[in-house]
Amino acid sequence: MTAATDPADLTAKLVRCASVTPEEGGALILLQDLLETAGFTCTRVDRGGVANLFARWGDKGHSRSFGFNGHTDVVPIGRAADWSVDPFGAEVKDGYLYGRGSTDMKSGVAAFVAAAVDFVRDTPPDGAVILAITGDEEGDATDGTVALLDWMEQNGEAMSVCLVGEPTCPERMGDMIKIGRRGSMNARVRVTGKQGHSAYPHRAINPLTALVHMLDRLASNELDIGTDHFDASTLALTTIDTGNPATNVIPAEASAGLNIRFNDLHSGASLTEWLREEAERADTAFGTTTEVTVKISGEAFLTPPGPLSDLVSRSVAAETGVTPELSTTGGTSDARFVRNHCPVVEFGLVGKTMHAVDERVEVAQIHQLKAIYTRILSDYFA
Repeated sequence: MTAATDPADLTAKLVRCASVTPEEGGALILLQDLLETAGFTCTRVDRGGVANLFARWGDKGHSRSFGFNGHTDVVPIGRAADWSVDPFGAEVKDGYLYGRGSTDMKSGVAAFVAAAVDFVRDTPPDGAVILAITGDEEGDATDGTVALLDWMEQNGEAMSVCLVGEPTCPERMGDMIKIGRRGSMNARVRVTGKQGHSAYPHRAINPLTALVHMLDRLASNELDIGTDHFDASTLALTTIDTGNPATNVIPAEASAGLNIRFNDLHSGASLTEWLREEAERADTAFGTTTEVTVKISGEAFLTPPGPLSDLVSRSVAAETGVTPELSTTGGTSDARFVRNHCPVVEFGLVGKTMHAVDERVEVAQIHQLKAIYTRILSDYFA
């Protein structure tokens, strides 16, 4: 009898791959070798210098397929001297596996790969199992999961449903499933006035006065009070810049940055229009000229509670004894792209140490996560 695939050992091997975005670091090569040995058809879908892996077990175009999505790229380690261990050493201490990406999200990828490999070997399903693994989630995310989904559409590949294995649990294993995410956008506001001597402000047009007035209106505005599945939208000022070292000069320009996390009452387009209306209001009042530049990271989306979230919730509760909360909190993830392809939810480990110094994951939780994913596959294809 073939031995079960150890997800903790696979996590350790992945952590030892220094795959800081956009470096592949050997992680996808490792996974492709394992998956092909297990009978998966694998295709590298690299684009724009980003490495991506598509793997399918079962017939192409099958009417029923279960997909997993995740990433093997990681954020930089910061200062190596701050770590108590080698960030890419995958050292195990006191029941925890340490290393960059151990939580976010090489353990999640290892768990769903191990679950998929053992499941198709032990109980071959009537359907397809698809794994879409990217190396660009922590970066610009333009040539990662998006590239995989573009390739799938071009080649007649499809997931009926998808589970993203990001860390989702805030406190203990099993306490949260993500059924959607808030939208996110960044804006840069640049105000141009007229430079002058600070002793003669009437001869200048002070861009800072206009900017501060506008920022106060933006930050004081209550965008909404939340919806059935989303918290209230938020606007955070992130920087104000003039580049002016002089104390007696009114500068010609000033700029600011802000981030908006928004629910399904808004869209990136509607919020962009609001920002530009406020800029026009300030320009009219102060005689300035304002440019608003916006980058929308993702729109708000929701997979309404139903068959997919029920399936995942039952499996989580069966393996952990915890009934998970259905939530839309947190930042963005690649689920924002998958949602245009098929119904998608997210479930993974406790994420307390992700992106932190001495990032670590409880080894027992990696095995527990594999068991949850295995149960999900078994129940889906039952």
